[in-house]
Amino acid sequence: MAMPRPTAAQFAYGSFTVIFSTLAMLLLSRTSSGPGVALIAVAALGLGLLVAMTVPVPRSRAVTAVPAHRPAAGREPVSAATRISAGASAGESARGRAA
Repeated sequence: MAMPRPTAAQFAYGSFTVIFSTLAMLLLSRTSSGPGVALIAVAALGLGLLVAMTVPVPRSRAVTAVPAHRPAAGREPVSAATRISAGASAGESARGRAA
């Protein structure tokens, strides 16, 4: 089973959380060592993932079928079978008149 793709809101909130929490933790901790920066980066990524997963996902709406072409007012749609049989009889009568 495939995971659903993240929405734009989830992506934006997660990204902003990672960026701003990384900057805040680096400024507040005043760390300059490699392991300290790596730990802060991992913590910020985890926090960004948590925020992105808690953003509410919009519910999918029921899709209603809309006809691509609506008949003109006062006209009823004609099935293809009716058109074919009407065309055949009209063609026969035109041939019959010509003979």
